[in-house]
Amino acid sequence: MPKAASTRGKGKDKADGGKKKKDPNAPKRGLSAYMFFANEQREKVREENPGIKFGEVGKMLGVKWKALNEKQRAPYDAKAAADKKRYEEEKAAYAAGADEEEEEEVSE
Repeated sequence: MPKAASTRGKGKDKADGGKKKKDPNAPKRGLSAYMFFANEQREKVREENPGIKFGEVGKMLGVKWKALNEKQRAPYDAKAAADKKRYEEEKAAYAAGADEEEEEEVSE
């Protein structure tokens, strides 16, 4: 007896067009507090551990992040909040610009 069709995946067929293309002009998402911390500390970790592998750098950064208390995390949380606000503003402006373009296309 033949196998039943696979039910894996999201139900999209390659003929459906697959994944939607991302607009390169769309605003970039805001970074998390951890990412601000990691970007700042990555070089220090590499200098302290020469020859360290890529995955090990991430593990060490994670351990250092978990060791921070709320007071030490506060500057990174503030940067993340500011970046989130920037993203929301850019996203609103981008959406408004996209709406205007659609109206122009419809009216032509």
